Amino acid sequence: MNTFGRSFRITTFGESHGPALGVVIDGCPPGIELSGDDIQPFLDRRRPGKGPLMSPRREEDRVEILSGVFLGRTTGAPVALLVRNADFRAEDYDALREVFRPGHADYTWWKKFGIRDHRGGGRSSGRETVARVASGAVAAKMLGVRGIRIGSRILEIHGCTSPQDMEKEIAHAMEIGDSVGGIVEITASGCPPGLGDPVFGKLDAMIGMAMLSIGAVKGVEIGEGFAAARMRGSEQNDQMDEGGFLSNHAGGILGGISTGEDIVVRIAVKPTPSIAREQRTVDTGGKGRLISVRGRHDPCIVPRLAPVAEAMLALVLADALLLQEGTRAWISQR
Repeated sequence: MNTFGRSFRITTFGESHGPALGVVIDGCPPGIELSGDDIQPFLDRRRPGKGPLMSPRREEDRVEILSGVFLGRTTGAPVALLVRNADFRAEDYDALREVFRPGHADYTWWKKFGIRDHRGGGRSSGRETVARVASGAVAAKMLGVRGIRIGSRILEIHGCTSPQDMEKEIAHAMEIGDSVGGIVEITASGCPPGLGDPVFGKLDAMIGMAMLSIGAVKGVEIGEGFAAARMRGSEQNDQMDEGGFLSNHAGGILGGISTGEDIVVRIAVKPTPSIAREQRTVDTGGKGRLISVRGRHDPCIVPRLAPVAEAMLALVLADALLLQEGTRAWISQR
């Protein structure tokens, strides 16, 4: 399934080593000022090749707006965005044509479809997130009109919490041909109360689905999350007085509906599965093999994944906002 959202819907396309990746956004309200300059900074934060501890793949990731914008404003028509691939080397993956890489979707994709794109994983590659970030930038611009802001910070890399130690952990993993993961916190501020649709359309459920749809994410918590299991009700409950909430242990969501407090989400990001260290696997014939994945890979995907998580939160909130207010209400209030 390549479509996400209900009122603010995106459909993404493209492969890691194909000619381009892109997204079509349907349901974007009219009248929003939008240009490539609004989208490009988000893509620049995600793109590879920016430093010695990232994948050396050189992609400029310049966005092209193909439709849905006229005279610098959205028209209400579908917004189509395209990012062309430039520095792709499919030959790097020839040795993996018949071999399943541990930790990747190679085996499961092959079992489901009977065919797979061995060139960097195709649609299951992390490069697929280019389209998410581009559309998330549009959602963020829309949310910004209403004073909603989204940001993120890296809390941990392989258990380390100081920036200097994080960098050392990534460098060490690279030196030994391995990789590390970490934890990212994403926060939305200025979100109004009332967003979310009980019972099965809860805002936190939509956020959880959005975050877990990112390939490297293996866990999601909102507010206190798993720590709530170790608290008493008197500690976890967010009491109120005439001025509002006195705490935000719920992370801005109660009963699946936003409270007006900051929405706080944390995600667990697994280590990059492409590593140079030798591992055991099998090929398409079921024969045991030893594999060492060569090529251009991040020893830690966490820094580049943070803007992807921001984009997914922006998409969820844009969708929830439109569902709550309706496009006609949006037009009358802008």
